[in-house]
Amino acid sequence: MPTSHVPRPTGRTRQTRQTRRTGGAPAALPAPAPPTVYSPESGRSYRLDRLIGKGGFGEVYLATTAPSHGTPTRVCVKISDRMAGWLREAYFADLLAREERALRVFDRFVTLDGGQMRYCLGMEYAEHGDLGAWLGEHGAQSERFVRREIAAILGALDTLHRGQALHRDLTPFNVFVCSGERLKLGDFGIAAHQVSRRGVTADAFNMFHVPNEIAWGRVRRWQKRDDIYQIGLLAAMLLRGDIKGAIDSKDVRNLPCGDHLKEVIHRCLGSRGQRYASATELIAALRHRPKEQKLGRVGSLNGKRVSFTGFLDRPRADAVKAAKRAGAIVQSKPGKSTDVLVRGRPNALQIAGKGGGAKLIQVRRLAAQGHKVTVIGEKQFWRLAAPRRTRKPARRGTKR
Repeated sequence: MPTSHVPRPTGRTRQTRQTRRTGGAPAALPAPAPPTVYSPESGRSYRLDRLIGKGGFGEVYLATTAPSHGTPTRVCVKISDRMAGWLREAYFADLLAREERALRVFDRFVTLDGGQMRYCLGMEYAEHGDLGAWLGEHGAQSERFVRREIAAILGALDTLHRGQALHRDLTPFNVFVCSGERLKLGDFGIAAHQVSRRGVTADAFNMFHVPNEIAWGRVRRWQKRDDIYQIGLLAAMLLRGDIKGAIDSKDVRNLPCGDHLKEVIHRCLGSRGQRYASATELIAALRHRPKEQKLGRVGSLNGKRVSFTGFLDRPRADAVKAAKRAGAIVQSKPGKSTDVLVRGRPNALQIAGKGGGAKLIQVRRLAAQGHKVTVIGEKQFWRLAAPRRTRKPARRGTKR
């Protein structure tokens, strides 16, 4: 295997100084030629112009190579000492080679440096850097931009999910902003295939960009819905223009976007069982706005499972007692067994406007799964809950 010189930023370079024999000021030294790496796989050489990134993954250099079919002259060369992450990135990049919103990998090769193997990738150059750095310069983005770009990167994630693979590291540092300010997924160093629907062991993740149940160790399996959680975080960060502050489902009401997008992001960041199960579901939710829920009618509350939402004209405790007297079973929140949701006046602090309370969102989610919950108004509820008047028996007439 050909030997290539791969620079190590932490090493020392011996410098020599030359002076003229006649004395005087030292002669100016010519600038050293940038180091290069050679790919025995493609036969291309890469001139490493400057270091642009360094971390646990290794180093990333901005590099120049000779023009060839399908490969630009300006690329990034990612160099690592670890084989496992390099194998994953090379494999998943090949799997997503036809996806426009996945960072392209043009070359995969290994070099020998001082008796040590160095694993290299020739990758597409993201001229605007990662999403975190780009947001630091450009700030908050419009809802239109967020919808378009999130839907675009979801296409690449959907290809992974349909292939039963999980990204597991969808952070602002692994989403890149390329030419035309287009977002692309990258860094598949901890991506993995799941053998069963239970997911894969949650043994590698960024502590600040995962659901609490995984960060605290209550859940040990990473699933597609956890990739969706990270997509929801990215959408919220784009709208806020900030990647530093913590974001949870309660913060969604303050995002500068419409009620529909708030509802979608809230479900991404909400409780584990209510998140979108895959990228396919999230794409559908972004494309189709939910229908406005109209009030329905029921004949009786007897035997019905009833839940309440919003502000009622009378105290909630009185409504619960009245429902029980009418034979209803009262539930604190709607679920698969719920029959009726009594809707009062909306709370100004609801997640997504008048129709975007947490319970109304849950009812729409249940409807999409085939569980019908009838929503009724407060007036109809009190009519149904009112005690029935007993009819007095008619007096018997006297015979004449």
